[in-house]
Amino acid sequence: MESNGKYSVGAPKLHRTPGDRNLVKMGFDIHPEVFFTSGALLLLFIGVTLLFQEQTSTALTNLQTLISNSMGWFLVLAVNIYLGTMVFLALSRFGSIRLGGRQARPDFPLFAWLAMLFSAGMGIGLMFWSVGEPIFHFLAPPLNGVTPETAEAAQQALGLTFFHWGLHAWGVYAALGLALAFFAFNWGLPLTMRSVFYPVLGDRIYGWAGNAIDVLAVWATLFGLASSLGFGVGQISAGLNFLFGTPDTTAMQVGLIFIITGFATASVVSGLGAGVRRLSELNIYLAAALMLFVLAVGPTLFILGGFSQTLGYYISSLPALSFWTETFENTQWQNSWTVYYWSWWISWAPFVGTFIARISKGRTVREFVLGVLLLPSMVSFFWMSVFGGSAMYLELNNIGNIAEAVNENVATALFVMLDNFPLTGLTSFIGIVLVVVFFVTSSDSGSLVVDNLTSGGKLDSPVPQRIFWAVMEGVVAAVLMLSGGLGALQSAAIAVGLPFACVLLVMCFSLIKGLDKELNALEAAKLSAAEAPVPPVPEVTLR
Repeated sequence: MESNGKYSVGAPKLHRTPGDRNLVKMGFDIHPEVFFTSGALLLLFIGVTLLFQEQTSTALTNLQTLISNSMGWFLVLAVNIYLGTMVFLALSRFGSIRLGGRQARPDFPLFAWLAMLFSAGMGIGLMFWSVGEPIFHFLAPPLNGVTPETAEAAQQALGLTFFHWGLHAWGVYAALGLALAFFAFNWGLPLTMRSVFYPVLGDRIYGWAGNAIDVLAVWATLFGLASSLGFGVGQISAGLNFLFGTPDTTAMQVGLIFIITGFATASVVSGLGAGVRRLSELNIYLAAALMLFVLAVGPTLFILGGFSQTLGYYISSLPALSFWTETFENTQWQNSWTVYYWSWWISWAPFVGTFIARISKGRTVREFVLGVLLLPSMVSFFWMSVFGGSAMYLELNNIGNIAEAVNENVATALFVMLDNFPLTGLTSFIGIVLVVVFFVTSSDSGSLVVDNLTSGGKLDSPVPQRIFWAVMEGVVAAVLMLSGGLGALQSAAIAVGLPFACVLLVMCFSLIKGLDKELNALEAAKLSAAEAPVPPVPEVTLR
């Protein structure tokens, strides 16, 4: 233990083989076991999927059905545990622990920090589902006793959307982000998934067990990102078709994946402080401008009133919704929505958690948890109220054909909604730009994270590695699009989400154990300082 109270473990130096040194000369600085295992498994998956597209799509669909039917209850319970752990830590004595030690201060100002974590955590999904999801629930309310296409259905629809995009989602991100930041900045361990299990595994994290954890994290990150990027290109393609009449086909979407992946690769090369930060801040400004425009020209009072009322509905319904498993209704709605969302957030957790950890040094546990949970959730709620509320207003007043658009192609829902307000061409173009920039931000952030995992936790690895993973993300998304479109993307996210949910449960226990040791060290250091003998005051002789 150090005298300043930090419980420091430190990472052992890894021995470099001649092969490793040759890789460094070629521009690679990797953790060989994790890098090559992840890469080989990924190439195998890509090859099999391309050769057997129909069979892969069927297998993924069957796997999704199996997991949703048999383990949906477990995912619901697990996500509640993650959120509950975060609330406990924020309100407990652990909340005063500072990430990086008592003298650490934040690397990024508050606005830049919030902009980066929000852009990485939700971006494309908010653009894709902000209109589509509320309308889906409005047309077919899942809870008993609610008549479709009524005011009551509208409130429930927005409330369920809040539920899927609110505290539970950010609770998953906060849990992993906090664990990574704490063990990296306070215990001196590598910023990789294996490090969060040190209190449980000890030095075994540097062996095969740690390698397996990091490989699983790489896969979860890549397939979680692929799902999100698939939504993004679907919406970009639909937007271009809406504005310019370009074909909205799978080939077009695959082409867009590779074009935008090129932009993401250029951003990755520039690094975290330049590319990712600037793109994140640009996105926040563009998104805020579009949201405020719709708020101003749309049904303003309806949106503001709906936000307030739905927030109350969400808070009052949260306990019941959080543990609802659809058991007694004997229906399948939750498998397509809540179970999918929880799997998606879990699969995104290594990506978003690692990224948030990298930008959060210097913040206290309480500041971290409250910042990650509350502000992004409230922004998401207001965003959904503006766009989803506007769509709901149009439907309740029989204006436009948003419901028809959602049923035919949900990717067009945002653009069809904007078509009912002034400056349709401009706002739709801004919407496309937003999705593109969110795509780039998510892709380059994910590349930095995967590169971090496969390099043994290095924060500044060589450029060729970043380029490799940026390209691989695009390839995975394109392959899944070819093998079954958005359905295959969703199935892949659920498939990797389940095993990683188990990993995160063990991580919560490990984090509490580590924080307890840290706090005991801090208190021991304070006690030692208080009990230190006070030097005698020298006598002064007056003359």
